[in-house]
Amino acid sequence: MMSFSVFRRHPEHREGPPNFASRATQAGLALAILTTPLAAQTIGQNTTPGADNKTFTMQVHSQLVVETVSVKDKQGKTIEGLTAKDFTVTEDGVPQKIRYVEFQTLPSEPLPEQASKPEDEDIKIYKRLAHTQIVPEDVEAPKYKDHRLLAMYFDMSAMRPGDQLRALAAAEKFIRTQITSVDLVSILRYQGGAVDVLQDFTADRNKLLSILSTLTVGEGQGDVESPDDASSADTGAAFGQDDSEFNIFNTDRQLSALQTAANMLGQIPEKKSLIYFASGLQLNGLDNQAQLHATVDSAIRAGVSFWPIDARGLVATAPLGDATQGSPGNSGMYTGSAALAGATNFQKSQDTLFALAGDTGGKALFDNNDLTRGIVDAQKAISSYYIVQYYTSNSTLDGRFRKVKITVDSHADAKLEYRLGYYAGKQFAKFTAVDKERQLEDALMLADPVTELTIAMEINYFQLNRAEYFVPLVVKIPGRELALAKKFGAEHTLLDFVGEIKDVVGGTTVSNIRDNVNIKLSDSNAADLAKSPIEYDAGFTLLPGKYMIKFLARDDETGRIGTFQTTFTIPNLNKETKKVPISSVVLSSQRVDFKDALYNTIKNSKDQDKNSAANPLVTDGKKLIPSVTRVFSKSRQMYIYLQGYEGAPVPSTTGGAPTPASKPLVAFATFYHDQDKILETQPVAVTPLPTARLGTVPLNFSISLAQLPPGEYQCQVNVLDPTDGKATFWQANIVVVP
Repeated sequence: MMSFSVFRRHPEHREGPPNFASRATQAGLALAILTTPLAAQTIGQNTTPGADNKTFTMQVHSQLVVETVSVKDKQGKTIEGLTAKDFTVTEDGVPQKIRYVEFQTLPSEPLPEQASKPEDEDIKIYKRLAHTQIVPEDVEAPKYKDHRLLAMYFDMSAMRPGDQLRALAAAEKFIRTQITSVDLVSILRYQGGAVDVLQDFTADRNKLLSILSTLTVGEGQGDVESPDDASSADTGAAFGQDDSEFNIFNTDRQLSALQTAANMLGQIPEKKSLIYFASGLQLNGLDNQAQLHATVDSAIRAGVSFWPIDARGLVATAPLGDATQGSPGNSGMYTGSAALAGATNFQKSQDTLFALAGDTGGKALFDNNDLTRGIVDAQKAISSYYIVQYYTSNSTLDGRFRKVKITVDSHADAKLEYRLGYYAGKQFAKFTAVDKERQLEDALMLADPVTELTIAMEINYFQLNRAEYFVPLVVKIPGRELALAKKFGAEHTLLDFVGEIKDVVGGTTVSNIRDNVNIKLSDSNAADLAKSPIEYDAGFTLLPGKYMIKFLARDDETGRIGTFQTTFTIPNLNKETKKVPISSVVLSSQRVDFKDALYNTIKNSKDQDKNSAANPLVTDGKKLIPSVTRVFSKSRQMYIYLQGYEGAPVPSTTGGAPTPASKPLVAFATFYHDQDKILETQPVAVTPLPTARLGTVPLNFSISLAQLPPGEYQCQVNVLDPTDGKATFWQANIVVVP
C-alpha cells in the first residue's frame, strides 16, 4: 500500500488565541437557504464590431430563510387566517421584511385500511425508477402544499436481519392502517456507502408497499458496531476489496449519509420529518464528532427533524451477549467488566440517536416493540402551520449562528412553536489572498463544522517524565479527494492545517498548530494520489487530563475543508499500581528515514535532532508512521511499538547514584479470528533503558502478515511483569487486505 507522507517538526508551544466559543445550543430551525446569482447586463454605447469590449458581471446573493411556525391559542387550537401583517420577525435583533406567508392545513383522519398486496408489476416498475435525488417543488404548481411530508430512512448497514424485518413490518403497518389523506411518504435507503431514493414523496399505497417488499432482509450485511473493550467478541468478517481503508469509520459514514439525506430534503420548503430506522448509532474513539455536529446543523438548515427508531425494540440482553455474537473470551467474563461494557455500549448507541432527535426537534423511540408508534409520533407532530419566508438582511456567508425571534402582533397570548435560529451558509471556496488566513481561523471557530474533506486521526501518548507526556498526532486524508485539483489544471495544491487543543475541564486552549504543505501535482503524482492517502504529523507536550482537539485541513486549490473533532484522555500512569503501566500502542506498516520524512519543509538539522530526541517513534534515524485506519496489506510487515514503565530508579543505600530499574518485561502479540487464535508471536523479554528515569522499556514487534487470509482480526498485545506478577493487555480491531 503506497502512502504519501507529510511530516513537520515538533511545534513550539505558544499561547493560543482567545477561547473559542463552544458549540451553541439550538432548538433548530426549519429553513432553506437559496443562493441566487444575478448577472447584470453589459451596457455599451457606440461600440464597434470586433472592438476589445470588457464585460462586467455583478453577482447578488440573496438568502431566502423559510420558517415553519405553529400558532395556537390557550386551548391548543390552531389560529387560522393570519397574514404577513400579523407576524414580526427579527434576526439577531434586526427586523426582517416578510415576503410570503402561507397556511398549511393538515387534517389527521386516517384513510380506510388497505389489505391488498402489491402486484409483481409494481415491483418491476419501481426498480427502473430508483434515483438519487428528491424532486424539488415546482413554484408554479406546488404539489406539497397542505401535505405532511414523511421520509422513511432505512439504515441497512446498522441493522441485523431481525431488526430489518421489524423495521419493514412497522413501515408496512403504518402505510396500511395509519396513513392519512394529506400524508406524502418517501422511502430512502442507506447501503453500500450511498443514499438511494427508492421512492419520492407519494400517497400511492400500492407503490409504497411494493417498494418495501423489494427491500431484501440481510442487505448491508448488518454492519453493526464493533467496540474495543471487554465486551468485544473474538469474531472476524470478510473485508471487501472494493472498500477503501477509510470505510472502517462506520459511524462517520452513517452520519454523513444522514447529512446527505437532509440536504436532499432541504430543497422543499415545507416541514419534513425523517424517520430513521437503525439499531443504535454509537460514536467511538475512531469517529469524528465534527461530523455529528455537521449532520445536525445541515438538518436544521434544511428544515428536517430526525425521528430515530431503535429497531432492536425492547431488549433483554444476556450478561455475556446472546447467540448472535461470539463469547468475549477474555478475563472480563469473570470480573463482570464484560457485562458492564455490554450494557454501557447499548446505552451509548441510543445516546447518539437521542442527540440527533433532540437537536433537530424530533423524538427518539427506544425500548418499544411497536415500532409503528414512532412513525405515528412523527406524523402527529406535524399539524397545521404557517410557512413564513423572508430574505435575510445579513447576506454574509460566514457560517455563524443567527438567532431568530417571531411574534404575532394580533395575538399576544398565542403560543408559537418554531426553531430559534440557524447557521448561515458558508462559502470558503472563493478565498482572497488577504483573507485566507483570517477565514481559515474563522472556520476553526465555527460551531457548524465544515466536513467537505474526509479526515482520520490518531492520537497517542508516551510518558516523558513524572509530569509530562509527549502526544504525537497523525492525520490521514484520502489522496483521491486532493487529486481533484489536478482535474482543474492545477500543477500543485497547498494544504493548510490549523488546530487547537483545549482542556475540557477548564475550557482553556493549551496548545495550537498552524502549518501548510505544498504538494506538486505532476501527471504521475496525481495518479498516485487518487489511490493513496496523505499523512500529516505533529506533536505536543501535555499534562495528564481530558482534552478536546479540533483540527482543520484545507485544499487551497479547490477550497474544500475537512474538520476532525474528538476528545481524548492522557492518563496519570504514576497512579497505576494494579497493572503494568504502558503507553499507547502504535500499529504501523511503514518505517521511513526521518530526514526524508520532512516533506517540503526547511530541513534544519537542529530541528530534526530536537524532534528526533522528543519523539519516541523515531529510533536509529527511522520514523514509525502510525496506521490511522488500522488497515494492513498482507504483503507488508506490521510493526507494533509501545513503552512499559517500571517506575523511578531505586535510591542507593550507600549514598551514591540511584540504581536504575532492571526488571525485564515480557510482551507478545496475539491475533484472533472467528474465536480462534490464528497467530501468536514469541514472547520477548526487554529490560529498561540504562539512562531512562522512569524505567522505560521500549517494546517492538515486527510481524509478517503473509500467513493471515484477508479479513478482520482482533489484535491483542500482552505485557507481563514476571517479578511482581502484574500484567496488562491492549486490544484493537484490524483489517488485513491482499
